[in-house]
Amino acid sequence: MKDIAALILAAGKGTRMKSNLPKVLHKICGKSLVQYVIDSVQEAGVKKILIVIGHKADMIKQSLGSKFEYVLQKEQLGTGHAVLQAEENLKDFDGHLMVLCGDAPLLQPQTLKILILKHRSTDAVATVLTAMLDDPYGYGRILRDSNGCVKGIIEENDATLKEKSIKEINSGLYCFDIHKLFTVLKQIKADNIKGEYYLTDVVKILVGRNEKVETFLVKNFQEIIGVDTRKRLQQARKILKSL
Repeated sequence: MKDIAALILAAGKGTRMKSNLPKVLHKICGKSLVQYVIDSVQEAGVKKILIVIGHKADMIKQSLGSKFEYVLQKEQLGTGHAVLQAEENLKDFDGHLMVLCGDAPLLQPQTLKILILKHRSTDAVATVLTAMLDDPYGYGRILRDSNGCVKGIIEENDATLKEKSIKEINSGLYCFDIHKLFTVLKQIKADNIKGEYYLTDVVKILVGRNEKVETFLVKNFQEIIGVDTRKRLQQARKILKSL
């Protein structure tokens, strides 16, 4: 897949893990969380992989080696800011960018393949992997208009009570037309409760510009679980051992 690149976000501190080790380097069955993500991306056929690092960057580079291209996010100012740091690295790349979180070890290569296929076949400028959860607490919600078309993504902290009742959630995994993405990223603002630059705001801006935004609903919601606590680490370990 020469026209697809992957950007894996792995710069966060992961303070909820209560560990000096970077969150993405915690291991399950001897393999780090971020390595699981990398393996799934490679098995999906994506060759060009970039990894955004920040907190204890040298430790992550030492763990993963020199096979990948690294992007330094000196300050952790949100997911949108993290992706924007890769603009220079990707200035000569013409195609689509898949953005993933480095703490999602249960993602399956087949899911990534189908997401890419839908993104291409629908000529969307952005495609969001979503899931349906009975308890969507903590996740961004997918906002749709009366026709069922995506109109935005609202984060938990900024959502109204009505929006919090929405069951369809954002997985944090996307495919973008790379040129449209970086154009819009420069327009997002940190006007939210956390004061961060959210990558999710790109969706609202694209919709406002009448660009095509699609979604792909993953059937097994366990695939999108982000490991950000010791409890989630144990849950992911049990699931992986059962596969």
